[in-house]
Amino acid sequence: MPATLSSRKTAAALRTSARVSLDLLLVLVLAAAALWLLGRMWSIVWPLVVGLLLTTLTWPPARFLRRRGWPPALAASVVTVLFLLAAAGILALIVVPVASESAELGDGVVEGLKTVRDWAAGPPLNIGDDQITKAMDSGIARLQDSVGSAVTTVVTGVSTVFNGIVTTVLALFLMFFFLKDGPRFLPWLTRQLPGRLAVHLPVVTERGWNTLGSFVRSQAFVGLLDAVFIGLGLWIVGVPLVLPLAVLTFVSAFVPIVGALFAGFVAVLIALVSNGLTDALIVLAIIVLVQQLEGNVFQPMIQSRGLGLHAAVVLLAVTLGGSLAGVVGSLLAVPVAALIAVAWNYTREQLSDPPGEPVDAPASPAA
Repeated sequence: MPATLSSRKTAAALRTSARVSLDLLLVLVLAAAALWLLGRMWSIVWPLVVGLLLTTLTWPPARFLRRRGWPPALAASVVTVLFLLAAAGILALIVVPVASESAELGDGVVEGLKTVRDWAAGPPLNIGDDQITKAMDSGIARLQDSVGSAVTTVVTGVSTVFNGIVTTVLALFLMFFFLKDGPRFLPWLTRQLPGRLAVHLPVVTERGWNTLGSFVRSQAFVGLLDAVFIGLGLWIVGVPLVLPLAVLTFVSAFVPIVGALFAGFVAVLIALVSNGLTDALIVLAIIVLVQQLEGNVFQPMIQSRGLGLHAAVVLLAVTLGGSLAGVVGSLLAVPVAALIAVAWNYTREQLSDPPGEPVDAPASPAA
């Protein structure tokens, strides 16, 4: 006879499914509420996140000075000043050579535009001067028609720059205080929490801090690899401003996707206006090759080792973060995924049976 469904087992399975669904729904509601609160407090959360990332980068020298007997305030002050000097030096390496060769680059841009215009006038395009003039007049007319939107865009851009400056200043102040008082945080947190939270949360926080440090160090190493390989390629091709372009490549590595595109565009543009179309195409091929190696080999391997995440998880996290929150999401996707993995692994440790202890067997259903 064919087996028939048991009404008792079916009802038990439905009750279990309903209970699990209700628990999952509550978790999703709490997660949505937490994300909503995070969005409302973003003006405070974003400088805090940037300050923490900067602190993970500057904490090793501060820790070295503190272990040598320096007062915490003095060590934090010295490291903060050195960090500002290093940032100013990086800007100088980019700005000063570009400013010194701005006239030559400007002439190169004009010659490049003339070359493009002459190429467009010949076969197979055969675009005449009158067509180019009409296209320019049409572009000017459209620009005049959209003056209002242009003004709005300018105002938005000024507001974005101002917010960026405020965020940077707040992040630097927070970095100083984290360097100065950071080691006091975990003991203070332990005293404030009740019961078992006083044991579990400080451990998770310490592991999360180590994870953030691994992320920043791995990102800096990946940026260094990009800067070395791309700079070497630019030097072989004979492109000017090799050092500023290499420094720009290193700095832009901390902003996924957009940073690499921006640095690559600048390098190809300079190669075009200074060396010509052939060298520009060679530079473009070098950049594409290095970026492919970085995105598919270097970054997943280095970050997967430093963060304890599989390379596929790193790639999926960056893709998901970029689709959800753009550049900021791409920047924070990997450390957020790593922090989630830290909390999950610690939870598994607490819920797992000790080694050598028999695993609880499921109870057999009553007859």
